[in-house]
Amino acid sequence: MREAFPYDSAPRFLLFDHDAKYGVEVPASIRSLKMTPVRTSIQSPWQNGVAQRWVGSCRRDLLDHVIALDERHLKRLLSQYISYYHDDRTHLGLDKQTPAGRARSREKGTVICQQRVGGLHHRYDWAA
Repeated sequence: MREAFPYDSAPRFLLFDHDAKYGVEVPASIRSLKMTPVRTSIQSPWQNGVAQRWVGSCRRDLLDHVIALDERHLKRLLSQYISYYHDDRTHLGLDKQTPAGRARSREKGTVICQQRVGGLHHRYDWAA
């Protein structure tokens, strides 16, 4: 793990589950790298799948298409993506609704395009 994060480039947090294989040595080594170990809830294996699904969506929808220039740029991109994910991106598990409950416009007329995540994604609505 020390070789994975050279020159004090380690992230602030490291998320892992409550598997017994980690013991006490792994959290101790994580703390020695000045990272905070964060474990998922006890007896909640579904959390791993949810986290992996979100990371996969973020990678496919954003990080596979954009090169972050620095940490500040990456944080801005992730902030915009999270807003897009909750407000505009439809989810099959929610019957093609958004987590924030986007209201669908019913009027006919001119279709307007709203850019999201710096133009990487778009939202289309009817003009009022």
